[in-house]
Amino acid sequence: MKRSIMSRTALPAALALSLTLAACGASNEAGSDSSDTSSAAEGEALAGSIAGIGASSKAAAEEAWIAAFGDANPDAEVTYDPQGSGAGREQFIAGAADFAGSDSAMDEEELAAAEETCGGPAIQIPVYISPIAIAYNLEGVDSLQLSPETAAKIFDHKITTWNDAAIKADNPDVELPDTKITTVNRSDESGTSKNFAAYLADAAPKAWSYEPDDVWPVKGGSAAKGTSGVVSAIEQGTGTIGYADASQIGDLGAAKVKVGDEFVEYSAEAAAKITEHSKRVDEASETNLALELDRATTEAGVYPVDLVSYAIACSTYKDAEKGNLVKAYLTYVNGEGQQVAAEAAGSAPISASTAEANQAAIDLIKAG
Repeated sequence: MKRSIMSRTALPAALALSLTLAACGASNEAGSDSSDTSSAAEGEALAGSIAGIGASSKAAAEEAWIAAFGDANPDAEVTYDPQGSGAGREQFIAGAADFAGSDSAMDEEELAAAEETCGGPAIQIPVYISPIAIAYNLEGVDSLQLSPETAAKIFDHKITTWNDAAIKADNPDVELPDTKITTVNRSDESGTSKNFAAYLADAAPKAWSYEPDDVWPVKGGSAAKGTSGVVSAIEQGTGTIGYADASQIGDLGAAKVKVGDEFVEYSAEAAAKITEHSKRVDEASETNLALELDRATTEAGVYPVDLVSYAIACSTYKDAEKGNLVKAYLTYVNGEGQQVAAEAAGSAPISASTAEANQAAIDLIKAG
């Protein structure tokens, strides 16, 4: 499956400018369906501006959300700068962003720091579910299958050529060249890196010994900043392979991954299935709705190489205008915005039960 949602040249460092929407928001096909986001919780017209920083993986989704939300709220301005998940969390905790996006949930230490900044608990809710594609560029190979163990050994540089016996065993009907493998990973702190490493650690524990972290643990490959940087490096190389949000890989090939006895192709539907078997990290919390994904699943039809991206916000805002706008924007993202993101980025809409729990957390936001 190959999807081209956004131009790969459309995500340079200045992408934040394209994700800014002021009074005359860019037209969006879904904008006309967003009328219920045109007023604040108290019935006041939405106005003012809020700034978000975070994951580059969901840049396409944020762009679509901002466009549709802005069409319905011409006096409101929302911006999102896709600097990466780590930067998003750091800037939010530092008070430099009104909300953040992260493919890696805040840990206890970060939650404590965010609570101090916010003057009350921070909320983090899952709003974007997307497959991570194991994308590759290998001339003459249009189909590729990888078991978790083989993928782990490739990204740990234990397998270095495309005609290695392990890759051949996964692809008995494919003619593989003796081309050198060049892995491509993120150079910046990335929730996508942590999610992909978590998949390798859970699904291939004997072949992958590294702890999942926002910083890619293996040295020696090619490194690039942001999702767009990784995709560009894979495209421009020969025999390259890397990981990126599937919505942004364009015409690159994507490996099917082995789950149980079958090889599963990425899709939004297959990615969404993993959340059916996932529990919350803190079941008792009303504000921390982070999920623990079962990446080692052998359930049929599940694509386990996924990322769940979180919206992070304060539960208390001193500035009433900003608080009302954050609350309204996240309400939109959690509701109508799910279908907008599915159409713009190929993501999987969250379940009704997840949306209900998310909205309960959003409703805790108090402004002024």
